[in-house]
Amino acid sequence: MRGQIKRTADTDRFSRWKRTGVTSAAMATTTVARGSADAGSKAKRKAPFPVEFYRSALGKKYVMALTGIMLMGFVFAHMVGNLKMYLGAEDINHYGEFLRELLVPILPRTVFLWLLRGGLITAFALHIHAAYSLTRMNHAARTVGYQAKRDYIAANFASRTMRWTGVIFALFLVWHLFDLSWTGTGATWVRGQAYQNIDNSLSRVPVALLYIVANLALGIHLFHGAWSLFQSMGWNNPRFNPMRRNFAAGFAGLIVLGNVSFPIAVLAGIVGN
Repeated sequence: MRGQIKRTADTDRFSRWKRTGVTSAAMATTTVARGSADAGSKAKRKAPFPVEFYRSALGKKYVMALTGIMLMGFVFAHMVGNLKMYLGAEDINHYGEFLRELLVPILPRTVFLWLLRGGLITAFALHIHAAYSLTRMNHAARTVGYQAKRDYIAANFASRTMRWTGVIFALFLVWHLFDLSWTGTGATWVRGQAYQNIDNSLSRVPVALLYIVANLALGIHLFHGAWSLFQSMGWNNPRFNPMRRNFAAGFAGLIVLGNVSFPIAVLAGIVGN
């Protein structure tokens, strides 16, 4: 009788343990499933590859370099076009009309010119955003240095003033557009008369000085930009450092000399009515 009671008690304990084990396993399974569902619902869907790449520091450096190349090309073409002012009013006014007639009659008049302007605005905005984002990322992780040794002899002053020279020229660019395209600075402006508009604008001494200072800032910015874009793109073999330095200095110097000559020529009476 005593043995039967013991067997009955053991059977009851086993049944309770089994029920408890099953219940615990079910609860664990439910918890795991619920956790997996929650994790899946909270997981962010990846953006397209270009967006994900741009979010990285490497992507921003590539964007900085590529948009920098585009803007350097525009600055060079803009300077070369403005050199036509030395040939006289007819030549530079004809050049301005030529820009408005690009791809006519394939496209309506001025359409391609506005497409080019839209591309430049996009490149300019991406360049500024990438520069700002990289600055924020560098401030947040100062312990992460450059992977390659930097040549401070070539890019010391220019690199340390890069932010300010960029801001100076960006502000000047807005003013310049108002001055020679949007008629907002007080100078007499006549549509289609590029030669007269340049003369009316740069014959004002404060404007000429502003033009010179802004282009000196642009030259410093271009020097470091032309130097560092090779590093950003991975084209930084030490054997080519002298060529990189010469290219950066030569390109920046050419742009500064060409652009600064315009206000000097107007004030000296070489160009103008």
